[in-house]
Amino acid sequence: MKMFSVRLIFLILCIFFDGSLSKLERLEHPVTKSDGSLNILVVGDWGRQGCFNQSLVAHQMGIVGEQLDIDYVISVGDNFYDDGLKGDTDPAFEASFSHIYTHPSLQKQWYSVLGNHDYRGNVSAQLSHVLTQKDWRWFCRRSFVLCSGMVELFFVDTNPFVEQYFTDPEDHTYDWSNVLPRDRYISNLLHDLDLAMKKSRATWKFVVGHHGIKTAGEHGVTQELVDQLLPILEENKVDVYMNGHDHCLQHIGSDGGIQFLTSGGGSKAWRGVILPWDPKELKLYYDGQGFMSLHITHSQAKFIYYDISGNVLHQFTLSK
Repeated sequence: MKMFSVRLIFLILCIFFDGSLSKLERLEHPVTKSDGSLNILVVGDWGRQGCFNQSLVAHQMGIVGEQLDIDYVISVGDNFYDDGLKGDTDPAFEASFSHIYTHPSLQKQWYSVLGNHDYRGNVSAQLSHVLTQKDWRWFCRRSFVLCSGMVELFFVDTNPFVEQYFTDPEDHTYDWSNVLPRDRYISNLLHDLDLAMKKSRATWKFVVGHHGIKTAGEHGVTQELVDQLLPILEENKVDVYMNGHDHCLQHIGSDGGIQFLTSGGGSKAWRGVILPWDPKELKLYYDGQGFMSLHITHSQAKFIYYDISGNVLHQFTLSK
């Protein structure tokens, strides 16, 4: 009987502490348009207190957001440069977010993942409800699932996958609290993600991360994601993977396969670097600032890339 009690306590502790037994947080963003459609803006690598043309990109986002009557905004990470937030009272939150994205059309929910620069600060601060109390639009988690009518978006924390951040941190300090041991964190995340995708009955499955799986940008392919995450996306027939990290706008894809979309032009860009890539797959590479919009219906998903002046650089449509 005593041995049974010990085992029971051990099981309870395992359930409490082992993330593999917990499910990804699921949120629901209600569909409000009568035809069931969704309009979304996607931006990344932006948080520079208005500098490096962040304010100009924000202005165009507001114009396009009004034209499309957007439902919400997705941020693909690197929300606050150079080293994330110092804490939940850091004035950089207002200076880079609340005071920049002021257009009425952008007063919608923002769903965000963390980038590598965010991990150089206090990660818990960005995840804190204190920020939501300061600005109700802000929602950031490491990984979660967002359900919106016919689409499910799987937000993935890609930072712990990158070996370099642990073995060669380039003189940067990363906040790995609540991530270590790394192998268990990654294993639990992949397990939960695969399970959530297999349970999904959504017409469209989109995945949001910070690091690129396929990219001709300066940072190049994140091999750890190719090896560990991509097989799960392919097995579960994901339609789109969206990321930032490379400060450009990019579309890589092939007919019938996953479309890899980069929207990392929220502020500092113009790196002057493009790595070799198959021109049949590289549909767009714009080494500059801008953002992307999504218009989603039950039968079609339309993607449009805009530059800093609001000009359309590229667009394409997927059909079901």
